Amino acid sequence: MRRVGWLLVVALGMLSLGGCVTLFGGKDRAIAVVAPTQGHQVGGTVWLEQRGARVMVMVDLHGLPPDSEHGFHVHELGDCSAPDASSAGNHFNPDGQPHGHYSASPHHAGDLPNLKADSRGIAKVSFEMDGISVWPGPRSIIGRALVVQSGSDDYRSQPDGNGGSRVACGVIGLQ
Repeated sequence: MRRVGWLLVVALGMLSLGGCVTLFGGKDRAIAVVAPTQGHQVGGTVWLEQRGARVMVMVDLHGLPPDSEHGFHVHELGDCSAPDASSAGNHFNPDGQPHGHYSASPHHAGDLPNLKADSRGIAKVSFEMDGISVWPGPRSIIGRALVVQSGSDDYRSQPDGNGGSRVACGVIGLQ
């Protein structure tokens, strides 16, 4: 059953790449339903909304270890089918930049802030990002994956910040 659910999410993401904006209701909002990778408990929802040149990212995840910090990135492929989410590929990096801190240059377009879980293992945060878009174009994140890592991103180590294994993955589609 889990595989069927992932296939549906991937299919919806692929439809959104084909320009079926009306099927999802709008061209300025996107959503990713995040599910755990094999052996993990992390799940939830991430909403993304285009606001001018920036994207507002609203995260609501559960199942993380209490009081923990986790790397969080947009990955190049909208495929979460592998048990470890390796099928999502590398960080989204349309400009060929090195990995870095999301608010400094240079960095991957897919480098996002670490997620901090509270004492109940819930990460409920929002932030705005430059360099990505839910609109069509070379910086579009529609049809790509959001990945949560087991540890925090150090924002220095190449190529991915040394954040550990992938504990959750979700494909981004227009809402």
